[in-house]
Amino acid sequence: MKTILNVLWLVLCGLWMAIGYVLAGIVCCILIITIPFGIASFRMANYALWPFGRTVIRKPTAGAGSTIGNVIWIIVAGIWLALGHLATGFALCITIIGIPLGVASFKMIPISLVPLGAEIVSTNDPRAAY
Repeated sequence: MKTILNVLWLVLCGLWMAIGYVLAGIVCCILIITIPFGIASFRMANYALWPFGRTVIRKPTAGAGSTIGNVIWIIVAGIWLALGHLATGFALCITIIGIPLGVASFKMIPISLVPLGAEIVSTNDPRAAY
């Protein structure tokens, strides 16, 4: 079932959302100081391509640096990517088949807003239970 949902996701919206994350990553990698944002954006692009069967967990060891970075990320790119997920989620929820995909899009909003200090893991990972 995960594979079917992932293929539907990829065709309907995953590719476009991943392109948005890749563009944000490229922009962030232009300047040396924003490379960590670019790396986080590329990780999220991978997650946006194939989200079912994976989840996001917060790293308990993330410190003040990730908090400061997340505030900067929200201002620079996070709000726009979150709005993209919100619009995509509403559009997908119009049809019954699209409801699970819309819910997945809504679940990506927190990671698109605050990516630093988070890790994307398989749902089979023992850490995903927390």
